[in-house]
Amino acid sequence: MIAYLVRRALYALPILIGVNLLTFILFFVVNSPDDMARMQLGDKRVTQAAVDSWKQERGYDRPLLLNPTATGIAQFTDTIFFEKSVRLFVFQFGTSDAGRDISYDISQRMWPSLAIAVPVLLVGLALNISYALLIVLLRATYVDLASTVLLVALLSISGLFYIIGGQFLLSKLLHLAPISGYDTGINAWKFLVLPVLIGVVSGIGAGTRWYRTLFLEESSKDYVRTARAKGLSELRVLVRHILGNALIPILTGVVVILPLLFMGSLLTESFFGIPGLGSYTIDAISNQDFAIVRAMVFLGAVLYIIGLILTDLSYTLVDPRVRLQ
Repeated sequence: MIAYLVRRALYALPILIGVNLLTFILFFVVNSPDDMARMQLGDKRVTQAAVDSWKQERGYDRPLLLNPTATGIAQFTDTIFFEKSVRLFVFQFGTSDAGRDISYDISQRMWPSLAIAVPVLLVGLALNISYALLIVLLRATYVDLASTVLLVALLSISGLFYIIGGQFLLSKLLHLAPISGYDTGINAWKFLVLPVLIGVVSGIGAGTRWYRTLFLEESSKDYVRTARAKGLSELRVLVRHILGNALIPILTGVVVILPLLFMGSLLTESFFGIPGLGSYTIDAISNQDFAIVRAMVFLGAVLYIIGLILTDLSYTLVDPRVRLQ
C-alpha cells in the first residue's frame, strides 16, 4: 500500500509540474508583468515609473527564469519563477496583488464552501440513489416513464435558472430564506438552506439518470437472475445485490469530487454572497488578481490528483478482488 501511494505521488508530480509551467507561461510570458501592472493601474497613459513601482512592490521586478546579476544558487531562486511558481509546491502561496495573505484567505474561506458543498453532496447522493432505485424497482411502468421525462427536463435546465428562480420564489415572494449574505456561528444555517436546496435540486436530473443507468445495467447480469431464481424478493435483490455491485462506479464519481469540495461553487457563492473559495476565485478574476488565480489553479490540480488516489484506495473497500501493490 505504501509503495503504491509513493508510486502514484511520483506519477502525479509531472502533472503538477506541467500545470505549474502552463500557468507560469500564461501569466508571465503571454501576459507580462508590465501588462499586469498596466491593467491594475487602469490607465493607458500610466508612466513607466508607476509600472516599475507596482512591480517592485509585488516582486514582479525580478528576472523570469535566471538572474544574471546574482551569484550561486541565488541566480535561480531570486527569480519570478522560483518565487511565484516553485514555492507553490510547498504551498507557500504568498500574497495577492492587493497585498493579502492568500494562505490565510484560503483557510478562512474554505469553511463556508464546505458548509454548502458537504450537505449538497450527502443529501444529493442519498436522494439520487434512492430515487434511482425506486425507478428501477418500478421499471416499465408509468412511474418510470414519468420519472424519465422529469429527469430529462431537470437535466436540460441551466443551473443559473435554479439559482435565480429559487431566489425569486423562496426569498423574494415567499420570504422563507435570505436572498443572499452570510453570517458566522449558529446563524449561518439560515443563509445556507437556500443554496443547499438549490444545489440538491439542480443535481437531481443528472445524478438520478446516471445511477438509474448503472442499476439497470447491473439488473440484467447473470448474478441478478440467479438471485431472483432463488426466490429473493425484488427489493432485496435491488438493495443487496444490485446496489452493492454498483458501488465501484458510484465511488468513482463521489470520491473524486471530495477534495474539490474545498474549491466551492463559483456560481452559487457569487449569487448568494457566500464568502467561500468559489467567490474568492471569481472576485480574483474580476479584479485581475493573478496571484490568487495562480494559487487556486494549482490547488485545484493538487486536490483533483488526491481525489484520484482516494478513488483507487476506496476500490479495495468495496471489491475484495482489487489489490493495490
